[in-house]
Amino acid sequence: MPAVPTVPPSPVPGLPDASYDHDGQLTKREVRAITLARLAPAPGELLWDVGAGAGSVAIEWMRAHPECRAVAIEDLPERAARITANAAALGVPGLAVVTGTAPAALAGLEEAPDAVFVGGGLTAPGMIGACWDALRPGGRLVANTVTVEGERTLLDAYGRLGGDLARIAVDRAAPLGGFTAWRPQLPVLQWAAAKHT
Repeated sequence: MPAVPTVPPSPVPGLPDASYDHDGQLTKREVRAITLARLAPAPGELLWDVGAGAGSVAIEWMRAHPECRAVAIEDLPERAARITANAAALGVPGLAVVTGTAPAALAGLEEAPDAVFVGGGLTAPGMIGACWDALRPGGRLVANTVTVEGERTLLDAYGRLGGDLARIAVDRAAPLGGFTAWRPQLPVLQWAAAKHT
């Protein structure tokens, strides 16, 4: 596993993607910053990062304030180990990592979350319902997808539970011969909703 560069502590989300050791399953920098803004971390609150990949959302949630807590749920053991290493390298070794497949793995979590982010496994049967039901009143749920199947799931959730939908498109400058051109990243559909009761 390559060494992850040490990044100075900052409460501002959107660390460079290179700050994380990952296998491609990473919420990219710009989308991560928007996601954290919608999750709205506050001191003492607990986040569940479901389908955590490299753990970037949970890590930056915890970096927002020393009292923020998070649980990263990831079904692949190698990714779970990578999350633990990333958390230690980025100054939040207290990140709890659960290796298991959601939504079944959520049933074993003892404390209800103040916020839930679903980055992976969105289309698993019962995923949105399990995450929504687990939220405390006033809690926030944010889910991102780049697939058509995931979009169907989020459109259904929006129809049933309300909230906001946003499509996030990011282009990055990259070399093209002797020039520079815009390279589009995959557009992300984001659904965010607050549980009022």
